[in-house]
Amino acid sequence: MPIFKIGELLYFAIEIGLFTGPSLNERKFKLKKDILTLSELESSDFTLLFDRAAALKARYKKGISDRPLSGKSVGLIFDKPSTRTRISFEAAAIQLGATPIFISSGDTQMARNEPIEDTARVLSRYLDGIAFRTFSQDLIEQFAASSDIPVINALTDKYHPCQILSDLLTVIEHKGPCQGLNVAWIGDGNNMAHSWINAAAALGFTLSLACPKGYAPDKGVLAKALEKNSAISVTTDPLEAARNADVINTDVWASMGQEEEQAQRQKVFAAYQVNSLLLDVADKDAIVMHCLPAHRGEEITADVLDGPRSVVWDQAENKMHMHRAILDILLSGKMA
Repeated sequence: MPIFKIGELLYFAIEIGLFTGPSLNERKFKLKKDILTLSELESSDFTLLFDRAAALKARYKKGISDRPLSGKSVGLIFDKPSTRTRISFEAAAIQLGATPIFISSGDTQMARNEPIEDTARVLSRYLDGIAFRTFSQDLIEQFAASSDIPVINALTDKYHPCQILSDLLTVIEHKGPCQGLNVAWIGDGNNMAHSWINAAAALGFTLSLACPKGYAPDKGVLAKALEKNSAISVTTDPLEAARNADVINTDVWASMGQEEEQAQRQKVFAAYQVNSLLLDVADKDAIVMHCLPAHRGEEITADVLDGPRSVVWDQAENKMHMHRAILDILLSGKMA
C-alpha cells in the first residue's frame, strides 16, 4: 500500500518548488544498498532523496505520522562524538517506527581487534541497517563489503555524504534547483569539501573552493570530479571564490582529531573567515551555511551566523528529514 497518495506527494512537492513524478512505490530505485560517498550516486538518486525528504518534512509539519519501518532496527556505530548527526538519526528512526540502537565501538569486541568483517557479518543478522561514524573511509568500506544490510556513512575523515545531502535540501528550499547555482566553500579542504565536490560532479552546479596553501582538497577526489564537471575550481583567494556566489559555506578550521593543530590553523586560516566583507562580493540574495558546531569570531562572525542571510538552523533541522528519507528508502527493500 502506498505510504501517501500521488496527488498528496505532488501537492507537498509543489509547495517547495519540486516536481516528483510517480509515487515512491512506483519509482525505479537506482540507489546502491549503501551510501558511503556521494560519488556513487547518480543525479536521479539525488532527486529521489530530495523528493522523499521534502515530502516527509511537509507531512511532519502537518502533524502526519509515517511509520513505514515499524519493527525494524537501526544500528548507530559511532567512534566520534556527535550532537546533530547522532540525534537526528535516532529521531529519524523513531519517527519512522524503527528502533535505533546506539553502539559505541569501545564497548564492543571491535575494541579487542575483532575483524571488522566479522562484526559486519554478525550485525547483519541482528539489524536492518547501520549508520557508521568513524575515522577511516577504508574501514567503513571494508565493513560495508561484508555487510548484508545497508551501511550509511555518518562521517569519516574523508567524506560526510549525509551532511551534504541535507545541506542541498536546504539549498533547494531557499534557492531552487541546484543546477545553475554558484556555491562557494571557504576554509579547509576537508571531508565536507570532498562531499561538496562529489555533489557538484553529479549535479552540475558551479563550486568554487577557497583553501589556504597546503589545505586544499584531495587531488584524487578533485580530479575524478573534474572529469564530470569542469565548473569546480580551487583557489587560495576567498574573495574570488565568494564573488557572485548564491551559497557560501564554511566549517570549523580544526576538525575532530586536529585539536593539536588549533593554534597553527587559526593563524593559517585567519583570512578565510566568513564575514560581512565576504558577503559584500556575493550575490545580494546569497545564503550562508555552516554544518555546526560553529566558533563565532573564528571561521564565521556572529553577525553573519545569526544574521538574516544565515540558514544554519534550517540546515540543522534538515539533517533529520534527510536521514528519514535515507532510512526509509534504503531499509524499505524496494530498490531495483
